[in-house]
Amino acid sequence: MELNVKTTLAPDTRSDCLVVGVFERRKLSAAAQELDAALEGRLTALLKSGDMDGKEGTHLLLPDPGPIPARRILLVGCGKEKDFDARRYRKALTTAVKALQKRHVRDAVNYLPDLPVRDRGLPWRIRLAAETLQQADYRFDALKSEKDTPPSLRRMTLNVIDKAHLPKAKRALAIGNAIAGGANFARELGNLPGNVCTPSYLASTAQKTLKAFPNMKVRVLKQKDIEALKMGAFLSVAKGSEQPPRLIVVEYRGADADERPVALVGKGITFDSGGISIKPSASMDEMKFDMCGAAGVLGTMHMLGELQPPINVVAVVPSCENMPDGGANKPGDIVTSMSGQTIEVLNTDAEGRLILCDALTYAERFKPRAVVDVATLTGACVIALGKHPAGLLGNDDTLIRRLLDAGEKAGDRAWQLPLWEEYQDQLKSNFADMANIGGREAGAITAACFLARFTKKLKWAHLDIAGVAWESGNRKGATGRPVPLLSQYLLDQCGRDYTLE
Repeated sequence: MELNVKTTLAPDTRSDCLVVGVFERRKLSAAAQELDAALEGRLTALLKSGDMDGKEGTHLLLPDPGPIPARRILLVGCGKEKDFDARRYRKALTTAVKALQKRHVRDAVNYLPDLPVRDRGLPWRIRLAAETLQQADYRFDALKSEKDTPPSLRRMTLNVIDKAHLPKAKRALAIGNAIAGGANFARELGNLPGNVCTPSYLASTAQKTLKAFPNMKVRVLKQKDIEALKMGAFLSVAKGSEQPPRLIVVEYRGADADERPVALVGKGITFDSGGISIKPSASMDEMKFDMCGAAGVLGTMHMLGELQPPINVVAVVPSCENMPDGGANKPGDIVTSMSGQTIEVLNTDAEGRLILCDALTYAERFKPRAVVDVATLTGACVIALGKHPAGLLGNDDTLIRRLLDAGEKAGDRAWQLPLWEEYQDQLKSNFADMANIGGREAGAITAACFLARFTKKLKWAHLDIAGVAWESGNRKGATGRPVPLLSQYLLDQCGRDYTLE
């Protein structure tokens, strides 16, 4: 969808459709009031008749409204005005775009960004509108013989009341489009099946797509390279599959060469059968999403390539399959990580931490000022937090706080879990330096405790995105999270031109 920003007067605007807000108790927004005056009270009469009362999630289309240039008016319910916050704003935007897509509207002018949102300014509203609308426009039909009918909505103008604010709005639109583009790139990778999106495919796609951006360098390490690095934990997971592993390293250099980078590490298990500790067959197809940490990291690099902000970032993505052939890890096997620490593999389905621990050790060579790993790591995190926030743990309070703040700003929230030393006892092994699981209790925390043993030299945070990376059921598909959170975290470090309030 083509988005732009413009200052318009609703009664004088020619468009297929004008989108305006209505608050509960039938209160018209400012743009809707202007239209109502031009239409001699027609909107007020409609509301009084009971056709709409402004409840959030509702809408009403008025065709052929009368003596104005626009062909239609879409009224969007926004709930109670005093409660109109970021969540309700996003919901109103989503309601609007879905309603327009169903009615063969080709272009629209959207006045919802004019609405005051609690604690948020115009640049933030424009950016969130771009993200929400572009992600609502996404569909995955690459592997269908008959493609989905594309939505008729091609263009949307986001209204800006004051012309003086157009430069900031244009900048916000560019940022929103870049974040949405990164999230949709991550969704595209996540939605591909495991027989297409293999480790080699993931690596070649990263090379082809990201190398096209300025200031971006992509290297792919193959099995012999990984063996030379002595990544025994990573290789132990890969050896159960016929698909060879890949270590994808992407460097974005937007700042001075001597500025230490932020490192992002993404789990790239392109299919997870559980290995010898095999998963139940029900919903195992969703284990193609076990590389959504990698997809989120690569999607964030895509955002950086689009925007070219002044920051240095390196992405490290270990990628392989977890399969149960004759060479696979067995419960009780002991492997040696790149760091030299030994690990007793008590459950082969706790494989993500095995590939991440070596990738975290590898990331040390870049001397990062902060490291964030992203992984669909534990079902325990879903049980603890559900499908709304990602789990967040780490060893640096400032880093944790910045990530939490970024999630709140971006509408891509995380929730901190404790990383206390007492939990480390659950990883004790009689035969190795540690076990790869810590029992049923606090599974998301003990998984992070495992990774903490490989990050003692780093300022490190861990995002467990198992609950937020994809949706199941009729809406099954990758979400693109946590690209918005990671993007906000990085852009917050790039100065006022990139920080939108």
